[in-house]
Amino acid sequence: MAFITTSDGTEIFYKDWGAKDATPIVFHHGWPLSADDWDNQMMFFLLQGYRVIAHDRRGHGRSTQTDSGNEMDTYAADVAALTDALDLSGAIHVGHSTGGGEVAHYVARAKPGRVAKAVLIGAVPPIMVQSDANPGGLPIEVFDSFRKALVDNRAQFYLDVPTGPFYGYNRPGAKIDQGVIWNWWRQGMMGGAKAHHDCIKAFSETDFTEDLTAIDVPVLVMHGDDDQIVPYADSAPLSAKLLKHGTLKTYAGLPHGMCTTHPDIANADLLAFIKG
Repeated sequence: MAFITTSDGTEIFYKDWGAKDATPIVFHHGWPLSADDWDNQMMFFLLQGYRVIAHDRRGHGRSTQTDSGNEMDTYAADVAALTDALDLSGAIHVGHSTGGGEVAHYVARAKPGRVAKAVLIGAVPPIMVQSDANPGGLPIEVFDSFRKALVDNRAQFYLDVPTGPFYGYNRPGAKIDQGVIWNWWRQGMMGGAKAHHDCIKAFSETDFTEDLTAIDVPVLVMHGDDDQIVPYADSAPLSAKLLKHGTLKTYAGLPHGMCTTHPDIANADLLAFIKG
């Protein structure tokens, strides 16, 4: 297995497949998952001739179960360390959910030439939590309930999320894939409870407005309008408006985990954007 070690001694696990001179695509996973959540997309783009890279965020998957640094500034610094170690140039960064926030935070700070394009899928920017400045956000009590469920019984919580709202399996007539549910649980339970607990604050309370306005590369914003985790109206359209070169693509009836439930749709649109 491949790891880099960051300045604070954290080991970050990563996958790096394909020809090293091919266009790199870097995938950033959601909470509380791992690089494995991108298996479908990584294989698809690998077979299309791209170099595909994905890492386990600190505290997640096979990376160090960190006590500290579980916030967006350090997440972005970890990505910078990885892209430096691999000496990536002209990369496309694709982030889902919390990973979309990580992409925005990193791309806004990336060294010149490192990033060519970015994609935000079901992503948390501009900001999730409700406030006077963001009246359409989710009340802080929603995220408090996540923290409580994690502390009380993380294993059960990590079954309830994918069984219900994450993939839209709680919708009438939904075709439930038990393997997908168990794979979500497997990935979640690999990570550290402390890091996952901290990350709830990172993905819900970080304001990405300045990041979005600072990004100067083309960005595709993809979001299902039946997303029950990151509600559509207070996320994707607002992000697209803040971006200098943003394109919004809305998917009728698709859930938060659309890359897993509808990979053919997501992959085709990702490929078109990357080639365009």
